[in-house]
Amino acid sequence: MTGTDLVPLDTNKTIAELARRHRAAGGVGLQVLNMIGGRAENLLERLPDPVKLGLESATERALTVALHAAKQSRGVVPDQKGWLNTALTTAMGAVGGAGGLPTALAELPVTTTVLLRTIQGIAAEYGFDANDPDMLADCMTVFASAGPLEDDDGANMAFLTTRVTLTGTAVHGIMKSVAPRLATVLGQKLAAQTVPILGAAAGAATNYAFTSYYQEMAHVHFGLRRLARDSGQPETLLVEELRRAIKSEKSR
Repeated sequence: MTGTDLVPLDTNKTIAELARRHRAAGGVGLQVLNMIGGRAENLLERLPDPVKLGLESATERALTVALHAAKQSRGVVPDQKGWLNTALTTAMGAVGGAGGLPTALAELPVTTTVLLRTIQGIAAEYGFDANDPDMLADCMTVFASAGPLEDDDGANMAFLTTRVTLTGTAVHGIMKSVAPRLATVLGQKLAAQTVPILGAAAGAATNYAFTSYYQEMAHVHFGLRRLARDSGQPETLLVEELRRAIKSEKSR
């Protein structure tokens, strides 16, 4: 008996929809790469060495700012529609790209905060308490996904089954676990924003891609969480089924 035989048909439909979202997540990012005429793995080489060396610490600072701002703002500023979050970050990306690397670096924690709030809002859509510290930690793990400028075939899906607790020293621990991957992703974003001539256009397009990507990955993440909760099936089994569905979706 295969894993597929163990998954009910209605669950298969949900997994197929999540696979379509996963595929859609990276589509805009590839368009950005075509626009700037580069490859994701080469973007980081465009950054000055001091920026590359300080990228992980800058990412940790951005995550710290985002974490505190997200916790403090939920009781004051309601969750926004996905299109509004995308419009906001796109505008910020244009401003960041217009001034080159200095303004792109300054814009980084602001965009990270909006992205985290967007992820929290999607968690709430799926019936989870986004104000709960553990759920906020869960929201942070979405940043550990591949990133919009990578060609992800579904192989790297560990973030879907990661469990972290946002209490005490664990705050520092989650920053350390998420920051290395996110630093690479945000480094690609910074490099794209500083492409000569394109400037603001590249910044806007990159932020549009990033917001679209993390919104879709949040739907995948919390959609799978809810499916496991409602169906009573192990998340590990559902992740394997999702991986198969993603590969099948990509081969079409």
